[in-house]
Amino acid sequence: MNHAVTSSQSRIQTAFEMLGRFAFRLFIRQGALPYLLVLAVITFTVVADNFLTADNIFNILRQSSFLVIVALGQMLTLLTGGFDLSVGAVIAVASVAAALAMQWAGASLAESALVVIVVGSLVAMIAGLSIGAVNGIGVSVFGVSPFIMTMGTASIGAGLALYMSGGSPVYGLPMEFSDTLGFGRLAGVSYPVLIMAFAAIVMFIVVHSTRFGRYLFATGGNIKAAQLSGIGTKRSLFFAYALCGLMAAIAGILLTARLDSGDPNIGQAFPLESIAACVIAGVSLRGGIGRVENVIMGAILIGIFKNGMNLSGVDSYMQLVVIGILLITAVIADQFRLKYIARAA
Repeated sequence: MNHAVTSSQSRIQTAFEMLGRFAFRLFIRQGALPYLLVLAVITFTVVADNFLTADNIFNILRQSSFLVIVALGQMLTLLTGGFDLSVGAVIAVASVAAALAMQWAGASLAESALVVIVVGSLVAMIAGLSIGAVNGIGVSVFGVSPFIMTMGTASIGAGLALYMSGGSPVYGLPMEFSDTLGFGRLAGVSYPVLIMAFAAIVMFIVVHSTRFGRYLFATGGNIKAAQLSGIGTKRSLFFAYALCGLMAAIAGILLTARLDSGDPNIGQAFPLESIAACVIAGVSLRGGIGRVENVIMGAILIGIFKNGMNLSGVDSYMQLVVIGILLITAVIADQFRLKYIARAA
């Protein structure tokens, strides 16, 4: 009898040891992201009765789609060893520019709603691409630090958005714009989620299957070695920031459709949240390390936390505290993981 009990205890202990080794190996490979996802789902499922429902899951995906798009652009700059603090201002400028362009097109061109929407969207994307290009020129050509450069353009962009709009939301957009891109669905899936999925596929191909993607990793990994290898690091830096601005502008267009107005005050939380999504996903702040699929999950994780906290009645100000704690925890865990990998090598 004692032998059977001892044997059973031994098997349980062995199973726990195997589970612990598997969990540690998973952490070394993927970082803290899988554990934070499991923790979030379990916690909010227990706390909020309607968290783990089909309607709320689709709602989380829709709410997260804007951050996913911005985070994918932010990932490009982080891969080069920099970051972009101006994405929030780009969203605001794109929103106001799109709304004003649609107002002008509707009054001047007198064309169909589709033409008006296309004109407004193109103006917004050009505005975002232009701000991103300015960041890229400052960082790559003039050697300005990403922090100073993007903080400066963030201030300029925020001021431009307020100036163009007079500090108030811009209304009078075509109903079709909001009905389609804001609240419309295709085969039961909202358009922001579909656009997010398309952007994710394109970004995955660009980052992991093109020469430009390889150059980004090389530039962030060791810029001097990349230059000696003949890689155009200045070009890589320029396009990384330009594309980051474009991605932020796309998110701005979708948010404008959701709000049915051009708002100069939207996007303020996106610089922190987009960097947090990338860092939680294991993208190195030093550059050269990151995966697109992990960034998507990192952004969705933040969406899960925000949705779960809303359902649980957590104050909006405390939600900022939680996001900050998540970011710090992820950075500490990533540092521990990298040190372990370095010792093992």
